[in-house]
Amino acid sequence: MMELIFWIFVFILSLILLIKGADWFVESSEKIALALKISPFIVGVTIVALGTSLPELASSIAATIKGQTEIVGANIVGSNIANVLLIVGLSAIVAQILIVRRSLIDVDLPLLSSTTVLFLFTMADKKIVRGEGVLLLFGFLVYLLYTIFQRKEEILTPELVEILPEGTTIQVLPSRVERRREEAKKGPEKLTLKVFAFLVVGLLSLIIGSNYIIDSVVEIAKILKIVPALISITAIAVGTSLPELVVSVRAASQKKYEISLGNIFGSNVFNALVVAGIPAVIRPLIVDTLTFSIGLPFLIVTTLLFVISGISRRIHRWEGSMYLLIYLLFLAKLFNLF
Repeated sequence: MMELIFWIFVFILSLILLIKGADWFVESSEKIALALKISPFIVGVTIVALGTSLPELASSIAATIKGQTEIVGANIVGSNIANVLLIVGLSAIVAQILIVRRSLIDVDLPLLSSTTVLFLFTMADKKIVRGEGVLLLFGFLVYLLYTIFQRKEEILTPELVEILPEGTTIQVLPSRVERRREEAKKGPEKLTLKVFAFLVVGLLSLIIGSNYIIDSVVEIAKILKIVPALISITAIAVGTSLPELVVSVRAASQKKYEISLGNIFGSNVFNALVVAGIPAVIRPLIVDTLTFSIGLPFLIVTTLLFVISGISRRIHRWEGSMYLLIYLLFLAKLFNLF
């Protein structure tokens, strides 16, 4: 019992290190890039996009190096499901209605759909080999170039306002990239020793956190006599989504709320292409039975629901409740409750 408590403590501490390390690393990288006069938009679609999935990437690389490759697929599938069903679901409940911008429908929905199809294709034989890892990374390069050269400024159009019920509080969903770009207009900060110190501390926190979170997952799985993928697809997935979840729900409850559907789209694309691609290039990945038989079908359903909600251009409270119910069903199925 004491051994289980010890490893749960290690897991929680490692998760905190992983999340804070990602924050420190990304924030410092942004400041350095902007100080070097790199375009704020380029910084947004690269460094900021990386930041949203950095904990998943770090833990997946650590799992691959340690030979626990089945954790990687479970981590990605669990994170992508949690991003939609938990974050969007709870936010829709708190905000009453979320409005989807036109560019997300025209650009991001097709990209998310095609990315998910490609990801599912590489996992169809229950493994992702190096060649498929390269294919996924090439897909991300195409996505990145398309985003850089095609993304246009988004505005709230009269057409968007017309679809709202009278008296409804508007919760527009700008992208995280846009918010960062607005902040960058204030001018780049001077590079100081503190910035570089946080960069190094953030990187070290990522390395230490990712290393011990995998160790703790393996040990907890041994003690409970379950597969490590079960912990990865649930605890790690939810844990790495908690910061965005807490901020989104708190802001929505205060009616000061800006959440980014674009951020969810970008995070899920990054997870499927990069978080799977890089580890697969390092070592072929094995997809365990739990992830393949339960995780993938739920990922397909989740993506389809998200696409349908996006096409309708609004996500109501009842849809958010449905998202949460589906997530509970997902957890129940994982733990063989039905």
